[in-house]
Amino acid sequence: MGTPPRRDGQGGHEVDVIDLYADGFDPRMSTAEHEAYETDDSIVDPLARHYANLVETCEAMVFVYPTWWGGVPAILKGWFEKVLVPGVAFHLDPRTQRVVRDLTGVRRLVSITTTGRSRHHFWLATDQGRRLIHRSLRMSTGIGARSTWLALHDIESSSEFDRGEFLERVRSRLEAF
Repeated sequence: MGTPPRRDGQGGHEVDVIDLYADGFDPRMSTAEHEAYETDDSIVDPLARHYANLVETCEAMVFVYPTWWGGVPAILKGWFEKVLVPGVAFHLDPRTQRVVRDLTGVRRLVSITTTGRSRHHFWLATDQGRRLIHRSLRMSTGIGARSTWLALHDIESSSEFDRGEFLERVRSRLEAF
């Protein structure tokens, strides 16, 4: 797998870094993956299985991505669809058919993103990335999972000072873990 080995982060955390592009992750769901989706063996792709193994044991998930067209890039959306499948992120209660959380060990969700729009325009455009991660994904995590959203808006017109302030804000928020 292209994912770097686990390494020590600041504050004594063990960190697994996933770079979907460097790993050559294919976000497209194949026919076999679609057919396996609701089976007991819902992951066909070995790289998606590797990611699922990491997700099943993590306490925090930090997503770093650019916002495109109001949402996450297609490669990240494909990661959600191929990795956070039944049996990994959730399962259906056989009696009630209601969703049951499976990522109960996840205590923290963090999104770090940049956007080409103002904060106001971004909010009006539905803020799809935040909804996906901090609402939908949170339905699969522990009930008390906390979420942090950090966005640098108007990236094209931001100054070096603005970007530096944003990076400092990210650093200080992540150090608070």
